Amino acid sequence: MTNKDLTEAEIPTGADPFAVFEGWLQDAQASEPNDANAVAVASVDPDGLPNVRMVLLKGVDSRGFVFYTNFESAKGREVLASRKAAMCFHWKSLRRQVRVRGPVDIVGDAEADAYFASRARGSRIGAWASDQSRPLASRQLLEERVAAVGDRYGETGEVPRPPHWSGFRIVPSEIEFWRDRTFRLHDRIVYRRRAPKEAWTVTRLFP
Repeated sequence: MTNKDLTEAEIPTGADPFAVFEGWLQDAQASEPNDANAVAVASVDPDGLPNVRMVLLKGVDSRGFVFYTNFESAKGREVLASRKAAMCFHWKSLRRQVRVRGPVDIVGDAEADAYFASRARGSRIGAWASDQSRPLASRQLLEERVAAVGDRYGETGEVPRPPHWSGFRIVPSEIEFWRDRTFRLHDRIVYRRRAPKEAWTVTRLFP
């Protein structure tokens, strides 16, 4: 199936939006040049001013959409304060996007530990060395801190997960699938539910 065929295909309207999403993600993994799992995550600060940044989706199943971060970072503090967040995936090669929003859970320690252990050693060291989102006097200071953490754990020693580093799971109350059409007459299908255990309703929206 060509990218043109994928772009023109109808948006599925089955009972399981997670299955629809996983199908779209697989299509994106075959067509996007980099990081098909890249996603914009939005939160709000204490004044209600929105913040948005790109992260990588690291898990999706019927429970929700998972990403990891330093909980002392700006996004970590904001998501912890509100326990709500939104995501937007945009796959330019397919002219598709998916919007997700809902309440947020913290992933379990075992799940966070398993993912952290799968990261490259340099990334694990960086999680300890970086005071994410806080002012940094110089690049040299960061490199010195990275070196110090590396010395602490040695070249082959285990690098444990920092206590302030874990994952968030957006438990969606809404998932919207968007597909480009000519003359900006785009297709939009939104799945909504009032609670995680309730059935989804499916609605087509005007573009």
